[in-house]
Amino acid sequence: MTGDGDAMTFDYDLFVIGGGSGGVRAARIAASEYGAKVALAEEYRMGGTCVIRGCVPKKLMVFASSYAAAMEDARSYGWEVTAGAFDWTAFRARLDAELDRLEGVYRAGLDGAGVTIHDSRATMEDPHTVRLATGETVTAKHILIATGGRPFLPEVAVSAGAMTSNDIFKMEALPRSVLIVGGGFIACEFACILNGMGVNVTQYYRGEQILRGFDGEARGHIAELMRESGVNLHVGTDVIEMKPVDGGTWVKSTDGREAVYEQVVYATGRVPNTEGLGLDKLGVKLGRKGEVVVDEWSQTAVPSIYAVGDVTDRINLTPVAIREGHAFADTVFGAKAVKADHDLVASAVFTQPEFGTVGMTEEEARDQRPIEVYATSFRPMQSAFAGRPDRVMMKLVVCTETRKVLGCHIVAPGAGEMIQLAAIAIKMGATKEDFDRTVAVHPVMAEELVTLRKPVRAA
Repeated sequence: MTGDGDAMTFDYDLFVIGGGSGGVRAARIAASEYGAKVALAEEYRMGGTCVIRGCVPKKLMVFASSYAAAMEDARSYGWEVTAGAFDWTAFRARLDAELDRLEGVYRAGLDGAGVTIHDSRATMEDPHTVRLATGETVTAKHILIATGGRPFLPEVAVSAGAMTSNDIFKMEALPRSVLIVGGGFIACEFACILNGMGVNVTQYYRGEQILRGFDGEARGHIAELMRESGVNLHVGTDVIEMKPVDGGTWVKSTDGREAVYEQVVYATGRVPNTEGLGLDKLGVKLGRKGEVVVDEWSQTAVPSIYAVGDVTDRINLTPVAIREGHAFADTVFGAKAVKADHDLVASAVFTQPEFGTVGMTEEEARDQRPIEVYATSFRPMQSAFAGRPDRVMMKLVVCTETRKVLGCHIVAPGAGEMIQLAAIAIKMGATKEDFDRTVAVHPVMAEELVTLRKPVRAA
């Protein structure tokens, strides 16, 4: 947590490269709360992945895709409902307008804090100098890299004209059929979204089960529900060959299947946006995927250069990037020595139904200590009345010795909302007995979290 260049004169105290959530938070806090002279460069649109091509537009698409099932339920509850076809063009226009509004909010926040905005690509010249695409050079005592990440697209997919998750938001029309390649949360979310919008969805994942890294029982539960909802999901399957043909893209898979899809979407991972920034020539260490290697203070091997967010490939979630950016500003400009806390970070996967998770998976926990697992799966009241087969899952992983709840995993409508509240208790060190002492709210799905009396297994 050291800096250099104290005796030099700079154009700015801080120059931020990247206008996503982490970079914007760092710039705003440094300028408005600590009086730093700050500039920020963004080559595309203010708001970054989350606001422009990630969390926000995706969640709006989740909402849009859920109404077909909601209207079916409405009929079961006595409503006379007639659904027309989904109008992608109308939705897309509203979506674009909302993203424009949010980008304006981000810009207004920076302007209000006194941050100078450069709508330009920026690269590094030396540890204190940034070169803009306009040819202008700017100096700063501290430089923060917050350039995020981008979808990875293999050459076979590029040559066949496959899309990435970025492209989905800009489609001129919904395809009749789509192949989604990948099994991570982005692939699974868009499989559910497009399926809900009426697209014939096939999904290939080369691994043995989708959502690698999440709790195994929850992964299997979600995969089964996705298949029941109409997603043609194939695991242990990958693309061998693909090429453009009349009507779409011809694809041959490892299991011998051949088919033509109107669109193919690759969601097989993301890579940090460090290419061409000039970091390597300055001595900034990059990892195997190109991520910026930083210490616990988000500082690189070059004292004047820091990095936050997805470009560091620590925990690639928007709230984490925001925390990292804020901690950086507090530490460097507020003299508060604040570290971003990466422990027990809750997350949500917006499949249908949602998956909320915090803490250890059963697999992680049982490799470290004796545990008990409390779990249940059931048809929630709303679905059961409507005649739908959906089942929710609630699961607690508990340390046998300390009785602390090590992990909570929820697959259910609204799981993202539930896990936020469960995360507070688990972060505070709640035990299973603390959950047991809590009186249930009835009748709601979440009451099961405090009524799980007997473990289903121990390990």
